[in-house]
Amino acid sequence: MRPLATMPADEATRVEALLFDLDDTVLTHGRLTREAYDAICDLAGAGFALVAVTGRPAGWGEIVARQWPVDGVVAENGAVLLYRREREIARELRHEAPAVARRRLDEVVAAVRRAVPEIELADDNAARLTDVTFDVGERRKLPADRVAAARAAIVSTGARATLSSVHLHASFEGDDKASGVYRFLALRRGLEPAAARVRCAFVGDSENDAACFAAFATTIGVANVAPWVARLSVPPRYVTSAPMGAGFAELARLLLRARASSA
Repeated sequence: MRPLATMPADEATRVEALLFDLDDTVLTHGRLTREAYDAICDLAGAGFALVAVTGRPAGWGEIVARQWPVDGVVAENGAVLLYRREREIARELRHEAPAVARRRLDEVVAAVRRAVPEIELADDNAARLTDVTFDVGERRKLPADRVAAARAAIVSTGARATLSSVHLHASFEGDDKASGVYRFLALRRGLEPAAARVRCAFVGDSENDAACFAAFATTIGVANVAPWVARLSVPPRYVTSAPMGAGFAELARLLLRARASSA
C-alpha cells in the first residue's frame, strides 16, 4: 500500500464515482461524524457519483438512499440494490428471499449456536432480507478463535461466510460487494465493468471489502485497514493517514482538490 498523498493527479482526476463502505470507513465506531458527512456532501456538490457499499441491512440502506446525497446503496454485501426513484426507494434483488431461504438461514443460526453458544445475533437482523448476521465486534468483541469456529459452522451448512470489522455474515446469495456494485453501476449509470474499473474508486477497511479491493483499479484503505491486510488477496492500492471517518474525509479532500485543479 502507498500513502494516499502519493496518488498521481491524473489518477485522482479520472475518478468519477466514489464507492464507500460504511462501518469503520465512513462511520467512526458506529457514528457518523460531521467531518465525514460534510465530505460526502462536498463530493456530491462537486458532481461525484456516490454509492454506499455495505454489509448493513436493506432497511438501513433505504434510509441512507433516502436521506444522504448518494446515487444509491449496495446493501447486504452485494445482494440488495437501493436507489431513489422519484419519491420512492426502489429495491432490486436477484430474487425475493422466499420463506424456504429464511428457514435455511434459521438452520445456519442453530448450527452456529451449537458451535459457539455465547455468540449473539447482530441487532440489525430484523431489517435484513437475504442474510443473517452475528455480532463479533460491535456491541461485544468475540475472540478470533471463536469467530473462526462460528465461520466454520456457517460454511458447514453450505452457506457463505463474510467477515467485517463488526459482523460475521451468513448468506446463500451468490453476490459479493463487487458483483453488487457492478450490477448497480450498469443499472443506474450504464457503466460496463471494464469502464467502471477505471472510472470508479473504492474505499473500505476490512475483509468483507476484499472483492472490491480486487475489482477496481483505484482502491483506498482507511488507516485502520492495517490489521486486515494479511487476509486480503489484493490489498488496497493506497492508504490514508487517518482512520475511519477522518480517513474518508482525507480522501475526499484529495479528490476535490484534483477535480478543482483539472477544472
